[in-house]
Amino acid sequence: MNVFPPAPHKTPTPELLHALKNAVGKKGWSDDPQDMAPHLVDERGLYHGKSPLLLRPANVDEVAVCVRLCAESRVPIVPQGGNTGRVGGSVPFEHGGEILFCLSRINRIYEVDTVNDTMTVGAGCILEAVQGAARNAGRYFPLSLGSQGSCQIGGNIATNAGGNAVLRYGHMRELVLGIEAVLPDGRIYDSLKSLRKDNTGYDLKQLLIGSEGTLGIITSGVLKLFSPPVERHTVFAGISTLQAALDFFARARETLDDAVTAFELMPRIALEFVCAHIPGTRDPLAAPHSFYVLCEATATRRDPALAEALHTLLGTALEDGLVDNATMAAGETQAQALWKLRESVPEAQKHEGASIKHDISVPIAAIPAFMDQATKRVIRLIPGVRVVAFGHVGDGNIHFNLSQPKNVRREAFLSRWEEASRVVHDTAVEMGGSISAEHGIGRLKRNELVRLADPLELEQMRAIKRALDPNNIMNPGKLVLPN
Repeated sequence: MNVFPPAPHKTPTPELLHALKNAVGKKGWSDDPQDMAPHLVDERGLYHGKSPLLLRPANVDEVAVCVRLCAESRVPIVPQGGNTGRVGGSVPFEHGGEILFCLSRINRIYEVDTVNDTMTVGAGCILEAVQGAARNAGRYFPLSLGSQGSCQIGGNIATNAGGNAVLRYGHMRELVLGIEAVLPDGRIYDSLKSLRKDNTGYDLKQLLIGSEGTLGIITSGVLKLFSPPVERHTVFAGISTLQAALDFFARARETLDDAVTAFELMPRIALEFVCAHIPGTRDPLAAPHSFYVLCEATATRRDPALAEALHTLLGTALEDGLVDNATMAAGETQAQALWKLRESVPEAQKHEGASIKHDISVPIAAIPAFMDQATKRVIRLIPGVRVVAFGHVGDGNIHFNLSQPKNVRREAFLSRWEEASRVVHDTAVEMGGSISAEHGIGRLKRNELVRLADPLELEQMRAIKRALDPNNIMNPGKLVLPN
């Protein structure tokens, strides 16, 4: 295939910067180093970028004007939501030639339609605010993340966010009906439809969902809403083996069907980290166990049979040795305390030194084999490394994190990131898995995608990038290169 490379990027000129500032007004830009600083480093502190200008446009028209100006000047753009991503996709590169677009001012909730069960929101809306608006309308928006107090819905869409409720409700791909976005040439793609059936050709919005800002800037979205859960039962169980955890999951699905909303896994070391470093936490079971699962079942109407079925499930699981011990939350306060144990693992890891983190998925049945092989391989590679592997067992997503050995310096440990990731990713791919389950590719995993992706799939991704962004100005160097 003969491919012409994109024209080289140009450095932002004073004239371009002046025009961009005029386009968004005094409240819509900043070049103050202190104000810009939080936007120039990723959440994990792995990447520290530079930019001559931070734009905060107030609406889609301002975004379109600014993108058009950058396109005409061939100056690259980095879209940014709440900057809570884990793969370096939302910060500019170190060369300092990219314009940073922050969507935080496009934060209106435009409509809540309780007949169609949809909500139309601006990309800058904080996820927690979206959840609250749905709740105030007697509805439920199911996306739930540890960063929901700061992440923005546009970023959630652009990264196809997952979270704790994927098992029942799906990723953002399943939760978005319509999108408004500004394309790399400055044109506005207006598809804010609330239709649940629309079979009119290619579904272009799905190209933008999960594109990580490389195909356009998402400015608004139409989200699906659901009836709110009115009954919630949360169980925390100690388990001896990973296979027992999978058998318990299968039995839970057989017994409770789609009432199972979440099924989370954490190893003993993760619980020890949380109880040691997170105030207000404690081990809810009397004795230690090798693994723990947190199973949650919900219903949208009062159903005494659900609690009865859950008690029966636990009873038979204990009798058959699938579960060693368990506790069931007596109310919302206890349920939140049990969830805090699971959701605090990443924060607790920070207190144990540096971490090398992975976000893989494998077929659910392959989880025990993956955990066994990947653990043996990383320990062989880095003796003394502490494996903290937890995640969403119900959808095969494991956060296979490695904590710094106690006798190794932080810098020496982090220097092994690439080697360790190759081992973990190779193991996942060998078992039919993926190197990114929900965090995306960004900058961190771009080279691994090139190394491991099917060549035809990679070729098609590059073709799409070239077609929509021929000058490669939209978040260049992230996710996929157009060459």
